[in-house]
Amino acid sequence: MKNKEFARLLLPRVLIFLVLAMNLQCALAYIFNPLPYIAPFELGGEPGRAAVIGIGILFVMWQVPYVFALAHPLHNRRSLLEAVLMQAIGLVGETLLLRSIPSAHLVLRASILRFIIFDAAGLLLLFVAAAYTFRLLKSGLGESHAG
Repeated sequence: MKNKEFARLLLPRVLIFLVLAMNLQCALAYIFNPLPYIAPFELGGEPGRAAVIGIGILFVMWQVPYVFALAHPLHNRRSLLEAVLMQAIGLVGETLLLRSIPSAHLVLRASILRFIIFDAAGLLLLFVAAAYTFRLLKSGLGESHAG
């Protein structure tokens, strides 16, 4: 029974893992190697370094629901839904932010655009994982996990 459950949840787990891994890779790069990211945000010096590290710390904090969703998408479907919503909020917020930055700030705009692309891809993966998971639940395959 455990092997069937593992197989049923493999697709959503792989998709959630991909998003989690991308997000953590970005977070850890900001925390442990902040200097390359200071200039694209038009920051400088020690305040810029601290700001980039702070963003990295926030990225790590925001991954908590992703970890629970990865552990068991059916048991922790609320965490999966939270991850989808968080990713969507990030995408919408970054899109609005990009629209507010004057076109003269090309490097900054390019940096924000990378976040938009990154979060759009993550949202797509999480959405597929959530749709698949909730379809399993609806079909009755996840009834024993509806707790």
